[in-house]
Amino acid sequence: MKKIYLITLSLLSFSMMVYGQGCTGGRYASDIFTTVNITSDVNFGQNTSFTGGNTVLDMDIYEPDGDTETARPLIIWAHGGSFIGGTKTDPDVTELADRFAKKGFVCASIDYRTGMWPIDSVNAIKAVIRAVQDLRAAVRFFYADAANADAYKIDTTRIFIGGSSAGAITALHMAYLDQECEIEEFISLNDLNALGGLEGTSGNPGYSSDVAGVINLCGALARYGYIEAGDPPVVSLHGDDDGTVPYARGVASVSGFAVIHLDGSRLIDEQANSVGVSSNFYTHYGGGHAVYLSSSAYMDTTVNFVRDFLIDQFGCTETPLQAPNTPTGNGNLYQLYYCSLGMEDQAQVMVKSIYPNPSNDQVTVVFESGIALNEVALIDLSGRTIATYTVNASTLVIQKNDLNAGVYILKTTNDKGEVSTSKIIFQ
Repeated sequence: MKKIYLITLSLLSFSMMVYGQGCTGGRYASDIFTTVNITSDVNFGQNTSFTGGNTVLDMDIYEPDGDTETARPLIIWAHGGSFIGGTKTDPDVTELADRFAKKGFVCASIDYRTGMWPIDSVNAIKAVIRAVQDLRAAVRFFYADAANADAYKIDTTRIFIGGSSAGAITALHMAYLDQECEIEEFISLNDLNALGGLEGTSGNPGYSSDVAGVINLCGALARYGYIEAGDPPVVSLHGDDDGTVPYARGVASVSGFAVIHLDGSRLIDEQANSVGVSSNFYTHYGGGHAVYLSSSAYMDTTVNFVRDFLIDQFGCTETPLQAPNTPTGNGNLYQLYYCSLGMEDQAQVMVKSIYPNPSNDQVTVVFESGIALNEVALIDLSGRTIATYTVNASTLVIQKNDLNAGVYILKTTNDKGEVSTSKIIFQ
């Protein structure tokens, strides 16, 4: 009979067809490429700066080295910097681009027009609009390439936009600020038209700027109500102690100046859920602004959570799992997936039972008899291997010791390379 296995996306090591390439051979879920080719300073447009001069718009494009796929998903990253600074070579966007390219994505890190004066709410909104126009031009660049030279082999149905801080604010407004009347609360339509409208004139006219989803890393919207039914899905990560961009509703600051009230990721997630837009939301409890900039552990969490969201968009069936002892109502903290292989007996069931489960101190794992085991590993839900075990008996005792309370995955591999996974909960 057909079998369905519970697996974390980081453990996808078998071949599976989902939406064209889907999760084939671990692509998009794992680092299947070791090196990345970067094409620097690719021009995608130009436009007028806030001072009236001309700004040339360039991007760096990251491609997995040796990739032979001909229809690849794309992530366009926009840097932070409070709309007054930052570049496409900032460390957070370059690391994100590199890490996702190693999973099989094409990534682009873009420059966009920055600067405002005086620093106030009107000029802040204008700065956001200019950045949105430039991001739209970058998206149109890849639609134009796909329709003509097809140099970058992009599947235009799988273009995602995202960013860090101001870059996330830019991506969110590009995706959800789609009616001119929505901006009249902040600036006049005459001022908007003088800037070039919501679509802008930054380059590559006549092509689509539609996107498949949004990656929001500590960003916000001017009004959460911009999100409406039928809008693109969103994944958000945000620290609930962010003093720069509000986690819920609050005032955003630029260079120490409080400039504008914004609706942060918590309200974005609630609005998306209320109108039926898919939203995955992770809260860094106690975390400040852009915590992934200063911590490799936070960066790992960010990459893994965004990865799970992206693969979900490719067709795997999502089953949310609320982490133990965490507040409810804040989105799905972790994601597990059930994916049917659609074939007979893809792998043996290797674990007979685990008891007690949940446990406060230790669990006993009982393996099926007659199976030659190669490796047993305990993995957390961010994809990190916590411990590995050599098993020479029918049982294995796993001590909690200094492990945090939460859900873990026991990955069991036999001598044929087949994998079985089981859930362990320590309280």
